Amino acid sequence: MKIFSAAPEKRKKMRNRSASVVSVKWIAILCISSFCAGMLFTNRVWITPDSNGDIIVTKRRQDQELQVVQDGCKHKRKLGEERNIVEEVVRTHDTIQMLDKTISSLESELAVSRSAQGIKLDGSPVLEKSTGEDSKKLPKAFVVIGINTAFSSRKRRDSVRETWMPQGTRLKQLEQEKGIVIRFVIGHSVTPGGILDRAIDAEDAQHKDFLRLEHVEGYHELSAKTKIYFATAVATWDAEFYIKVDDDVHVNLGMLSTTLSRHRAKPRVYIGCMKSGPVLSQKDVKYHEPEFWKFGEEGNKYFRHATGQIYAISKDLARYISTNQPILHKYANEDVSLGAWFIGLEVEHIDDRNMCCGTPPECEWKAQAGNVCVASFDWSCSGICKSVERIKHVHERCGEGEGAVWSTFF
Repeated sequence: MKIFSAAPEKRKKMRNRSASVVSVKWIAILCISSFCAGMLFTNRVWITPDSNGDIIVTKRRQDQELQVVQDGCKHKRKLGEERNIVEEVVRTHDTIQMLDKTISSLESELAVSRSAQGIKLDGSPVLEKSTGEDSKKLPKAFVVIGINTAFSSRKRRDSVRETWMPQGTRLKQLEQEKGIVIRFVIGHSVTPGGILDRAIDAEDAQHKDFLRLEHVEGYHELSAKTKIYFATAVATWDAEFYIKVDDDVHVNLGMLSTTLSRHRAKPRVYIGCMKSGPVLSQKDVKYHEPEFWKFGEEGNKYFRHATGQIYAISKDLARYISTNQPILHKYANEDVSLGAWFIGLEVEHIDDRNMCCGTPPECEWKAQAGNVCVASFDWSCSGICKSVERIKHVHERCGEGEGAVWSTFF
């Protein structure tokens, strides 16, 4: 019984040992296979950190080199563009200067052409034409002096003729020898050909010292009259200077000519007693400015401009007024209007206080000191107070002498 029972037990132990041997072999095979598979997977798929770092550094270096090349190209292109821009600006500037000269030349030719045809900018005829043999050439003059006057000012005109303004042949001689043209400036009445106009016609026939304008006279039309005066004067004489003066102001012609001669080499000059008065918004005052709001806050002052009793402008500025007459804005006060026309231009404003001396004793003291005044008047009256009675007295005390203008060299 023991022999039979031992045999099965022995067979059982042998089976257990065989299973143990098989398991160890398969484990070893499985480990080796796993190791080989891991090596294969690592070599084909995984990138080592050192290799990855090298690749990143190399790529960054390539990007930087490419950026440097691109920046260099951009810099060269930018320099080229800047150089081209500078050259283009220079060419444009030269072209603009050439155009300016051409325009200035054409404007001068246009003014001459208009005067030759006897027309103004608005198409109406001028009343005085060139007296030269060739209608295209205007008579030369050093200065044209326009004395602003009115229909009611006959006595003022006579008082001027009796003092500082030559008459008859002496007036003509002054034009021919000194190039000084003097005319009373006046338009026509509301009804042309009426009694007022006929009175001026008769006076002009006697003295031959008027410049007639295509303009309706009126105190509130002084700005328009000023424009038309300069346009008509430019179309009648080729002068270096053009002057407007009121008929109640005393003038020393010799000193005036000497003063102007100091500025004759300048292209655009505006000479007078420069002022900057308040802008008056009240309607009941004498120099009320209806367009006061254009000058800013209430209480502001005007820009600098010459006082209206007397002022002078050079040829270029007179031609500018003539050419642009239709579009020059008119303010209520004539002297403000003139200053406004020049405020945006390259104009030299010359403040000469000898052009606004007071009446005796001021102008007399200056004359005694050897500083003869160009013009004298009373500020309180915007002219010589009671000029018909007093201008002769001013002439005697402050005049430069009868021969001064004839002996003056300019």
